[in-house]
Amino acid sequence: MSDKTSELNELIEITRDGKVFYEHARDEVKDVQLKSLFTDMAQAKTELIAALQSKVVANHDKPATGGTLAGKARQVYADTKAALSSDEGATYIAQLEEAEDRILHAFEEAMDGHEPDLRAELATQMPKVRACHDRMRDLKKAQKK
Repeated sequence: MSDKTSELNELIEITRDGKVFYEHARDEVKDVQLKSLFTDMAQAKTELIAALQSKVVANHDKPATGGTLAGKARQVYADTKAALSSDEGATYIAQLEEAEDRILHAFEEAMDGHEPDLRAELATQMPKVRACHDRMRDLKKAQKK
């Protein structure tokens, strides 16, 4: 497996963590608007994963099919915190915003790597990654007001 494929598979796993977390949060919250938002965000992650998987397949390699232990741990932590909180929505928003930070940083690090063709491929996805990140960041900030 090439370094490029390894990088792409790592991004797939981290992005899948986000997708699974959004789907889980959607099922846990009662607020209809948050359910809708989390559904939209999970769909954005699904599309991003598909784009990354196609790059791996184009390299004649096998795309990652799972997530990471850190992603699962974050979800368990959020569930515990939400159970103890009077505002489960705010808890999930805060944790999902941190998950978006993790995804954004992983993409930025991959783009800062030494593979020019990988940078070019990821550059097409970065606007979507940033948009998801910014959407959750802005929602978290709005809740603090």
